[in-house]
Amino acid sequence: MPYAPEYLHLVIPDVAFEALLYGRNSDDSMGTGDSVDDQLDTGRTLCDKHGWKIRHEFKDTDISASRHGRKPRDDFEALLTYIREEPTPPGVRRIAVAFEASRYYRDLEAYVRLRAACMATNTLLCYNGQVFDLSKREDRKATAQDAIAAEDEAEGIHARNLRTANSQAQDGMPHGKAIYGYTRTYNVVNGRKRCTGQDEDTRGPYVLEMLQRLDAGHTLGSVKRWLRSEPKAARLDGHPWAEGSIRATVMNRAYLGERLHRGQYIKAVWAPIKGLETPQGRAMFFRVTEKLTDPARTQHRGTEVQHLMSYLGLCGECGDHARLRYLTTTGRRKNPTLACTEKQDTSIVEHLLNAYVEEAVLAWFSNKQKARAALVPADDKVEETVTATQRLINSYEEQLAEARHLAETFDEEAGRFKLSAASLAGMEARIEPKLEAERKKLQRFTGTSPLLLRMLNEDPESVWNGRPASEERPAVPGLSLEQKREVIRNVATVRLYKATTTGARKLEPGRIRLAFVGEPGFRDQPLRAPATAPSRLPGPRAASSGTSEGSRAGAAGAS
Repeated sequence: MPYAPEYLHLVIPDVAFEALLYGRNSDDSMGTGDSVDDQLDTGRTLCDKHGWKIRHEFKDTDISASRHGRKPRDDFEALLTYIREEPTPPGVRRIAVAFEASRYYRDLEAYVRLRAACMATNTLLCYNGQVFDLSKREDRKATAQDAIAAEDEAEGIHARNLRTANSQAQDGMPHGKAIYGYTRTYNVVNGRKRCTGQDEDTRGPYVLEMLQRLDAGHTLGSVKRWLRSEPKAARLDGHPWAEGSIRATVMNRAYLGERLHRGQYIKAVWAPIKGLETPQGRAMFFRVTEKLTDPARTQHRGTEVQHLMSYLGLCGECGDHARLRYLTTTGRRKNPTLACTEKQDTSIVEHLLNAYVEEAVLAWFSNKQKARAALVPADDKVEETVTATQRLINSYEEQLAEARHLAETFDEEAGRFKLSAASLAGMEARIEPKLEAERKKLQRFTGTSPLLLRMLNEDPESVWNGRPASEERPAVPGLSLEQKREVIRNVATVRLYKATTTGARKLEPGRIRLAFVGEPGFRDQPLRAPATAPSRLPGPRAASSGTSEGSRAGAAGAS
């Protein structure tokens, strides 16, 4: 049986007692640590009353002791190490003191480790105002039963927390740490601080500008440099911005006012970031997401592009899985060259391919009617399309919510639930596929990027190359290399074929072939591996000199 502290000196005479105090709590959402301090104050009072010298204090704040805890309990580990390794002075008996058993442990594994350390060093264990000697069978049994009760209580708390988290998720409430661009609102419920919503803060505009810059053709690297140059755009955790953190930020659909729950996005209680609440803003978000998940963007090394057509052009001989990559100059190769990544069976001097493609793209944009029809065939119906889809999604969600409510409501007069489980399951089976289809339809809608709209609405050559200042107008800078690549990626598929003769000094008609958006041969998503029947267009031997590509061939030498 355990000892009462006031009789401990009678049961174990002729020794001095020294105490190791331990305190822990699993919820410090108020950030004060009062609970742990109160536990230690209670322990200090107990030690002072009975003349136990306090040797050391250990405390773990805002850390769970159950098996579901994610944070390490550093001070609990330090307590075990101190008990096992710190020698006890002669004539001294050591006591580990805590407010209750659940402060030490909420799972049996931690209890067994603490018990083993105490038994090996003859250390006493004190909690709930009682002292246990673990060398005694009955005390080991009593503490084991308390450990089982503490573990069971933790499992009950975990189950209740899961139920609360599930309920909050269904209501669209925020969960976890506050994300960049939002600040949380809290209320104190039953003495604990509870999150009740979140609102956009001063960092919100930086999220919108990240998306706008990426949508305009800038790379993650250039956005990173911009963010690092803005002190007010600093991350919440103090770490510098990196490409990975930018990618994760701009692809987080919480900024659209959505909450992820069980693999599905539902409407959240918070509003979208300003600028993303409109159909056009939502379309921009999904455009950027599509761009960042495009496998073609992961082919080059590094984030700074150096070459216009590297990994954009395709090899017409090997198929659309084979790209053209830049080859540096060597003793034999005097000019920078682009060659097939698969077999290097096709190659061309870089500046020849660049000039040809740029000229063809600018000519395509010069035909405003054709280019606009290919890029923005339904741009005037953007808001109508998105609004109608969102209205249908809301109707499906409301119908399911009403059915589930009826299935949980018991009709006292009829003696049954207002909607049977079988009827609810049938409704869910019919409605949920339709709901998911409409959600995917809304996600696929991306609209037209502002970079392409500039090329459509202004003089394409002035946008592409810039315009010097004049008396009437200021200078206009041309597109950056990364923006030019973005335009080409979105409007043209470029394929290179072999020359008919080795060492030809002129670019043969049909050797470079472009397929623009809306035309046969245009590929908006590149292949990642060879196809069973490679997608190929006729090479120069079969090409007609009367085609648009063939007639645009330059009179320069080919490699």
